[in-house]
Amino acid sequence: MDKELVIIGTIHSNIKDLTNAPKMETEPGAVRAKIVIDPAYAQGLDSMAPGAQLEIFTWFHKAERDVLMVHPRGKTERPKRGVFTTRSPFRPNPIGLHRVTLVAIEEPLTLVIEPLEAIDGTPVIDIKPVPKGS
Repeated sequence: MDKELVIIGTIHSNIKDLTNAPKMETEPGAVRAKIVIDPAYAQGLDSMAPGAQLEIFTWFHKAERDVLMVHPRGKTERPKRGVFTTRSPFRPNPIGLHRVTLVAIEEPLTLVIEPLEAIDGTPVIDIKPVPKGS
């Protein structure tokens, strides 16, 4: 297979490091953020409108990739669990899934979204609409 993962945009957020990032977008500390889309993918934004519910897929580029067990929510008093039963960014393929609302579309090629827990500079690998009724 000769296909590779493509970065379509980048997160711009005031969350600057993993230690200050909430674990999920529904927790306190999730913020309004922006996704700047690479101009090569501009046509993919056709028909997007504020108010839409989106699922954003990110590449957790700062995550540790050799971790298979973690303390849930980073709380060391809790026993470790396998990463595939947690939302930890640490995992063999660190892909983030974030359900957000599209607040606005700014030029050039910028989506304003909320709430988001990803750190500044996180690569975006896909954007999908939330299915109706979800």
